[in-house]
This record gives sequence, C-alpha cells and structure tokens, in this order.
Amino acid sequence: MAISLIKGQTIDLRKNDKGEEFDLTTVTLGLGWDVRQKSNGFLGKLFGGGQEEEYDLDAIAFLLDANGKVANLGRKVTATNGRQVNLYEGDVIFFNSMNHPSGHIWLTGDNRTGAGDGDDEQIIVKLNSLDQKYQNILFLVSIYQGKANNQHFGMVENAFIRAIDSKGKEIARYSLSGDSTFNGMCSMTFAELYRKDGSWKFRAIGEPHSTDNFVELLKKYIK
Repeated sequence: MAISLIKGQTIDLRKNDKGEEFDLTTVTLGLGWDVRQKSNGFLGKLFGGGQEEEYDLDAIAFLLDANGKVANLGRKVTATNGRQVNLYEGDVIFFNSMNHPSGHIWLTGDNRTGAGDGDDEQIIVKLNSLDQKYQNILFLVSIYQGKANNQHFGMVENAFIRAIDSKGKEIARYSLSGDSTFNGMCSMTFAELYRKDGSWKFRAIGEPHSTDNFVELLKKYIK
C-alpha cells in the first residue's frame, strides 16, 4: 500500500518500512488536480453552470547538481511558430522542452483542463540510469497565465503528486487541496527526489509561490 505523505515528510523510494521493495528502473511522477466548481446559484445549477474556466497547469522539473544548481540551461531555438524558445534541451523539463538530452527523463504531455480521474500530467524518470551528476530533481506546477486570468491554487482542489515504480506499484502520494492560504499563489513546489546513502529519497514540499512564471523560481537555482 502506498504511503500518504504529509508536508515535509521524507521516505526512501527503494524500500518502505514494511520491507516492500520497489523497482526504480523507471519511476513515474504523476500529478493531478481538479478545478473547484463555482456556484452560480439556482439557475446556474439548473442549466449546468458552475464549471470554472479552463485552467492550464504545467508540470516542470529542475535537475540539480551536487551544489543544488541547474548546470545546463540549454539553448535558444526558433519554434515552428517562429517564436524563440529558451532552455531547450537543458536540465529543465517543461512544456517547450519535454525530453532531456540523456533520454532518462521526460514529460508525457500537457493536459490543459485537469478533467477526469488519474494523472493529468506525468514526468517519467529512469532513476537507475540517471547520471550521478544529478543529485536532486525538483518538481513544480505552475498555472499558465494565472496572474492575468486571476487563477490560483486557492481554486484548485484534490491536487496530488505520486511516485509509481516500473511495475506499476504506487510507492507514495502527497495530496493537498487549495484553501484561502493558497489564494494568489500561482505556482507550487510540490516535491523532490534526491540521492542519499546510495538510494533515492522522496520528500513532500508543498511550498506555494505567487509567480505564475517558473523561470522566476529557476533563478534561485542558477549558478
């Protein structure tokens, strides 16, 4: 049975307290969320109203070295739409650079609504193959254009991040639901994986940020 974590709690990914071992050849970090239904009164309920506007939540991963920094910021390219894309093929995994050059970590895709059960986005990591220079992986979620659209984590509920081993066993899950303390917060540092004593640890963080631009958060991790 998967462990339900609380904020700040850390567990070993390879083996839990009950002696159950997990295969970390490939680990899936699944993220999910629901947008809180808003009440439009009797008429809104009668005619099926109440759904918030579309939310675009993006999963991001920072690969950090032994100094806790992103060593490779990638390069700048011109996308098919003619716009410049920064951080391409570097140690930041996000919607414009979904695959790490090593082939050992990638983002599966962009779910723009959070609708439905299960994971809304997944970041997959081949932990056993990841180069030793990567000591920590930080997982974040940001609301695209959250500031402009007045969207924040106070309006998001049933948000979670979970770790699943290569055999499909759920190792751990960290859940949180938006409340007034998350009002105005458009990004969230959800959790981290880090190396310790020859194994990988998973720590629940749950730290909200007011910015909706993950690059602002990345500045802390640049040399």
